[in-house]
Amino acid sequence: MHLFFTPDIIGDFYQLNEEESKHCVRVLRLVNGDIIYLIDGKGGFYKTEIVDAHPKRCALKVLEVEQQYGKRNFYLHIAIAPTKNIERIEWFLEKVTEMGVDEITPIICQRSERKDVKTDRLNKIIISAMKQSLKAYQPKLNDSIDFKRFIVQSNEKVKFIAHCLDTDRKSLGQSYHKETEVLVLIGPEGDFSEEEITLAMNNGFAPITLGESRLRTETAGVVACAQLNFMNE
Repeated sequence: MHLFFTPDIIGDFYQLNEEESKHCVRVLRLVNGDIIYLIDGKGGFYKTEIVDAHPKRCALKVLEVEQQYGKRNFYLHIAIAPTKNIERIEWFLEKVTEMGVDEITPIICQRSERKDVKTDRLNKIIISAMKQSLKAYQPKLNDSIDFKRFIVQSNEKVKFIAHCLDTDRKSLGQSYHKETEVLVLIGPEGDFSEEEITLAMNNGFAPITLGESRLRTETAGVVACAQLNFMNE
């Protein structure tokens, strides 16, 4: 299946941009009459036919449209401290997009070793993972934000903070109820500070554990995403 990301598609005909046209015609060697599929990042999944295999402006005719393709039964927002090695956060984004996530926010914490996140490349990784995993919804990647500012403005119905302090914490399975909108906080290398944990709990976040193992930041984010998707199957 040949899949292209076309967020601006409307109507019964569509023209690929020059880069995608070249990939379609020159690289994939597709011709008139061949079938390709499009996703718009908003739940639309399109079956189309090539009607003009031009290498700079490949024209397509829409044959079938399925809206809300692969729509999940809950909303998942993960707020995660960006890692010092940006490749680890890139891996995290790829994997959670493949599994299913709706929104991601990089949070800058007291112990964060990376204070700046450039979203352009990260969004490209998300789009690539969408195409690979046949996802029609593009996860929203927010700009990075200070932890304290994020905590006080979050308004999800269910909110968790995953931390490693030896305090009273429940597992996700004990704390989460199926088909519920949820926000999970994942801390930096070195974990959240006690001050941050207290602030989060005072603003409605319940403390949770992701298991007995001490996980890397990006691994913890993937584990939380996997557990929540599994519980909502």
